[in-house]
Amino acid sequence: MTDLLRQEIAATAEIIVIKVGTRVLTQPDGTLHTDRMEQLAEQISALAAEGKKVVLVSSGAVGAGMSQLGLNQRPNNLSTLQAVATVGQTHLIHTYDQTFGRHGQKAAQVLLTAQELNDRTSYLNVRNTLLSLLNLNVIPIINENDTVSVDELLTTFGDNDRLAALVTNLLGASLLIVLSNVPGLLAGDPEDPKSPLIPLVTELDDNLQQYVTTGSDALGKGGMASKLEAARMVTAAGGNMIIASGDESGAVKRLLSGEALGTLFLAQGKVVSPWKRWIAFSAQPRGKLILDEGACQAICAQGGSLLAIGVTGVEGSFDKGDVVDLCGPEGT
Repeated sequence: MTDLLRQEIAATAEIIVIKVGTRVLTQPDGTLHTDRMEQLAEQISALAAEGKKVVLVSSGAVGAGMSQLGLNQRPNNLSTLQAVATVGQTHLIHTYDQTFGRHGQKAAQVLLTAQELNDRTSYLNVRNTLLSLLNLNVIPIINENDTVSVDELLTTFGDNDRLAALVTNLLGASLLIVLSNVPGLLAGDPEDPKSPLIPLVTELDDNLQQYVTTGSDALGKGGMASKLEAARMVTAAGGNMIIASGDESGAVKRLLSGEALGTLFLAQGKVVSPWKRWIAFSAQPRGKLILDEGACQAICAQGGSLLAIGVTGVEGSFDKGDVVDLCGPEGT
């Protein structure tokens, strides 16, 4: 059934970010699900032909490497894990290159680390590169640089969900589609087929945490908690996000036609400026300024400039242009 709200969101989206998880891209034996990758490439290529600018954030490097090396359990040793990711990334992007090529579409690999989105200069360089690729009608395929990124490989749940949200905000995209191994946000156990789907979320409050379950398998790591955090980041910046099942045939095409698949998270307000998106979501604070009560009240009430007389303490080491936390007298 077509939903008019979803139809409007899809129709007005100029840049669309699609995130696909490891468990969508791999089969039970750990090998890449090439048929699903073929379908995904076909749908994205069709969107590009219609003039849409699409960015693909793809997990799967570790899973692809495990299948290539005959491993049936995700390594715990960091150096081994990074080596497996290196093998898998080559196989993953080669498969994407072949599948997109069969539809007359060019793709480009973009590997990122958190530091590149933390630094303002490299953040803008990444943004300009991605926009240039889109203007050249090339599909950027983005992944965490597992070979050198320690945090992503040791994170318990879905760093690529956060990466997809960061990329969405980086580009000012109005829609993020997360293709998962679950049909959306469920009001119950995802293993229970009777758990009802929540089709629309208009407010991301603490009540949603009751629907979060955690878990992982041998190939991918992820969970609804990381997806809800991604939804908070995207909707707080004025974008929309949909979580839907990547197992559904033609999921991307159907979602962009307005079909009511999965869970839609609506934007929580006006679109936030690019500068504020970087400060709020990508930049890591380098220190803290402890403020007195008067300064706190002035900042909260007026959102104006901070005067030096209101600063009672300084923590950390930072320079001009760095981002810092403003904390009250109690340090919060």
